Amino acid sequence: MAKPQRPGARKGKKGATVGSGGQGRQALEGRGPTPKAEDRTWHPAGKRKAAQERLAAAKSRSGGGGDGGGQRQKRRPAKGSDAAEVVSGRNSVLEALRAKVPATALYVAARVEMDDRVRESLSLATKRGIAVLEIMRPELDRMTGDNSVNQGIAISVPAYEYAHPLDLVSRATDRGEVPLIVALDGVTDPRNLGAIIRSTAAFGGHGVVVPQRRSAGVTAAAWKTSAGAAARTPVAMAPNLTQTLKSLKAEGLFILGLDGGGDMSLPQLELADQPIVIVVGSEGKGLSRIVSETCDAIVSIPISAATESLNAGIAASVTLYEVARRRSAG
Repeated sequence: MAKPQRPGARKGKKGATVGSGGQGRQALEGRGPTPKAEDRTWHPAGKRKAAQERLAAAKSRSGGGGDGGGQRQKRRPAKGSDAAEVVSGRNSVLEALRAKVPATALYVAARVEMDDRVRESLSLATKRGIAVLEIMRPELDRMTGDNSVNQGIAISVPAYEYAHPLDLVSRATDRGEVPLIVALDGVTDPRNLGAIIRSTAAFGGHGVVVPQRRSAGVTAAAWKTSAGAAARTPVAMAPNLTQTLKSLKAEGLFILGLDGGGDMSLPQLELADQPIVIVVGSEGKGLSRIVSETCDAIVSIPISAATESLNAGIAASVTLYEVARRRSAG
């Protein structure tokens, strides 16, 4: 007669107990040899190999060139902030009008003291069909938030309407050109943005991409620095820069990040004739880690030891010039 078990005790198994039988043998054998650098997708050598394979595939499809994809549906521009910007001060207003900032109204305080800057501002506004409104000084002070810097004159600049990032690719392909786009990662100075827009226009680029957060936007300061190029070169806004870069990569573009510690020197760049996105980081922090990991290659600009680094605007200009030079030579 079997012994009764105590409550909660496990029931014993019938038959012999099965041993490990070599179940841990694989762990004892180790993971095998370390993969080569070029076989590790996260390693610079691995990224370089992947980029070269994509380059070879692109050339085989297009017979040596490439336009980064065929026709694609146009996307509606994404609107920016609804708030208009007011620019005040005689020098600032005059510079903005000279740069053809798309102002909607010029405000002049009643009985303002006239000088050459005010006269030229009135003349430029009249020629461009901008409304000229005379208002009382207290009202102008309320609009500008100050009573000492506005100097009796201000202009209203409407909110900028940003394009969709993929519209920049369509802009190039519609012209039968190889896409060349600049993306900014952590550039917060609008003057740097304006300088990059100007360089992009000068060297045949098709647009600039800025992140929605922690980035300079197209303000009056950016318009002035661009010297009117912002009217000809679209700026797109990316809700998430990393995902946008991946989308552009899926369209056939190569993502090149600029960094002083890059694994490739700018004179060694072999992708200039291909559809590319040049990613520029901030002067202090450079590219963020996640953006850097998304790039096909990290490119450095050779500079003398006396200079620690280049600011974002100059770095973008040098790279754009080199790409334009190689494309014209090819």
